[in-house]
Order: sequence, then structure tokens, then C-alpha cells
Amino acid sequence: MENSLAFLDMFNPESLIQVGGLTIILLIIFAETGLFFGFFLPGDSLLFIAGLMSETKYLDIPISIMIALLIIAAGSGSTVGYLTGRWAEKYLTNMKENIFYKKKYLEMTREFYAKYGMMAFVMGRFVPIIRTFVPILSGIVRIDFPKFVFFNFLGAALWIVTMVMAGHWLGNAFPQITKHLEIIVVGMILLSMVPIFITWFRHQRASKKNN
Repeated sequence: MENSLAFLDMFNPESLIQVGGLTIILLIIFAETGLFFGFFLPGDSLLFIAGLMSETKYLDIPISIMIALLIIAAGSGSTVGYLTGRWAEKYLTNMKENIFYKKKYLEMTREFYAKYGMMAFVMGRFVPIIRTFVPILSGIVRIDFPKFVFFNFLGAALWIVTMVMAGHWLGNAFPQITKHLEIIVVGMILLSMVPIFITWFRHQRASKKNN
């Protein structure tokens, strides 16, 4: 039982921050935004909780510096994803499915990009799975790199600032809310699943029409 609880704590943003501080946040955001196996990491809830716990003993750093470092981490992770897609195009396209990779993830991302174009790098930041695979897909289809860099960091900045400052503002407005972090984490996870469900539903409906 204790082992299972310890495993679950690996995906609990509060526990992660208490154990690893800013370092673990930067590593997770880097991985989730560009490494194809990072899609299951709790990016949204982690950033929100980081905002709630900002400028405390666990994150004893000015929030402006924390946000800047997180933007760099998110932008750098996506750049690695772009380069991975560009250099390993054939391998990723023909890669066998496994627990970390499903072809439907790439297809969902392709449809998302086809609908929103370069704004997918901005809007996709707020959609789990999509934000992981959009950079990889952009590398596969060889989007102009300077254009990618601009929209990549624009999306990273908007995502980081929105999520962190939302948590920071809420924590300052309602200090007692930090006593209910478990409920907030569950709520954030459920909320982040809504865009995934909508994208999946549209993907399924489009597939049925084509058939």
C-alpha cells in the first residue's frame, strides 16, 4: 500500500514541488512539451500549483524569475521535439505503438494543426497530448524553423504566465485554499481532460464521415 502511494505521489504536483522544488518543475515542463513519452506528465496542474506555492519555502524565488525559467524550459523542450521530428521522421512515422506512443495521438495533432495552423502552437499549449506532439509534428512536416521558434515561445509564454499567475492570484486572494490542494489537483486534471475529449470526439466523428 505504501509503495502504491509513493508511486502516485510521483504524479501529485504538490508532492513533486515539495520534494524537487523548481528543478523538478523545470524538468517536467521540458519533458512534457517535447519528448513524445512526456505527454502523461501533469503540466497544467503542476504550473497552477507552482503558482499557488510560489514565494514559499518550497519555491523561494521571485515569481518573475520562475516564470522566465519556465518559459525557457517549455520553449527548449518544444525545440527538442521539433528537432526530433525533423531528424527521426521515418522512424517516428513507422514506429510501432507502445504504452508511450499511439498513432492516434499524432493523427489528433495533425488534425488540430490543420484546423488552426501556426496558432496550434499557441492554443495547443493548453491541450494535453497536443502540446507534446505539435512540436514533433512540426519537425516531421519541416515547418520553417524561425517561424516555429516565434510561435513556439509565444505559446510557451502565454501558457506559463496564464497558469502560474492564475495559481498565484488565487493563492493571494484566498490564502486558505492551500489547505485543499488535493481537491484542486483533481479538479485541474479533470478540467485538462475536457479539451482532449473534445479533440478525440471530433476525430472520431471525422473518421466516421470519411468511412
